[in-house]
Amino acid sequence: MTSKTISLAHGSGTSASQTLIDELFISAFKNDLLATKEDQARISLNHLTADGNQLAFSTDSYVIDPLFFPGGNIGKLAICGTVNDLAVGGAYPRYLSCGFIIEEGLSMDILTQVVHSMAETAKAAGVSIVTGDTKVVPRGAADKLFINTAGIGVIPATLNWGMPQIQVGDKIIINGTLGDHGATILNEREQLGLMGALSSDCTPLNGLIDQLRPIKGIRTLRDATRGGVNAVLHEFSQACGYGMLVEESLLPLSSPIRGICELLGLDPLNFANEGKVVIIASEDSAPDVLDALKSHPLGSQAAIIGSVTQNPQVYLRGLYGVDRILDLPQHEPLPRIC
Repeated sequence: MTSKTISLAHGSGTSASQTLIDELFISAFKNDLLATKEDQARISLNHLTADGNQLAFSTDSYVIDPLFFPGGNIGKLAICGTVNDLAVGGAYPRYLSCGFIIEEGLSMDILTQVVHSMAETAKAAGVSIVTGDTKVVPRGAADKLFINTAGIGVIPATLNWGMPQIQVGDKIIINGTLGDHGATILNEREQLGLMGALSSDCTPLNGLIDQLRPIKGIRTLRDATRGGVNAVLHEFSQACGYGMLVEESLLPLSSPIRGICELLGLDPLNFANEGKVVIIASEDSAPDVLDALKSHPLGSQAAIIGSVTQNPQVYLRGLYGVDRILDLPQHEPLPRIC
């Protein structure tokens, strides 16, 4: 491609857009289904039903600012987000679509970096990008680049994870440190100048979740993205009618996150994550869940952080044993986080 920036012609269906599709998207996402260049991906049902009897289908849009951040970029985030939304339901993620909304004038180099990052992340997650769409809008009609991804996966017939399965006495487990993504974006956007190991945890979780399927007693899983662990616990509580108690002394936090929370008076439970999953499991199965998580690199810092209670509230037990109710913030603490 000779163009150095995206123009309206790249979304017009003319030779410019065909060149963009052929030389960037199809080249980067290379697979047999995409190579047919039909208006739809034609997927073998026999191939899907070999893995299970339920189709999981999910979609999400990504508008993060800035596009690039320590640990990832908008493209990696778009793949990880949809893969993880499928995987937390017990599905094996298989196929993704992607739609690009591009602002006229975006650097071709930036788009190329994002697309190649998407290809690398999809390959690492074992999924194929099999269909997509590109739109270019005039300057000012969008902020550089937005991406939508949708995905399908297959849930094994023997699996029935879901929030209605939650019971009093179950344990609340997380696979690692809280708040890495949200704190990293806050630091980048507000130019706080915090250095060191502050980096997003953006990653596909399906490999980690593969370790959990054989374990009996797992009730439900949810990736803790916008709204953080606090939002997930509220969703669990509202769905099952029980309460969620987390203990501050058990929360895994990295030193940089602990520092930024103390400095700014923020709660790590509200920070977004892009590589963390909250798991509810029976008390008996919790040790097996913890062992399985710790056997995987993405779960080496896994911890049991609390339990399900009869009292239908979400609350935090502080370091001195005093409980306080965890309310959801009234407003988005940091917009365009994902």
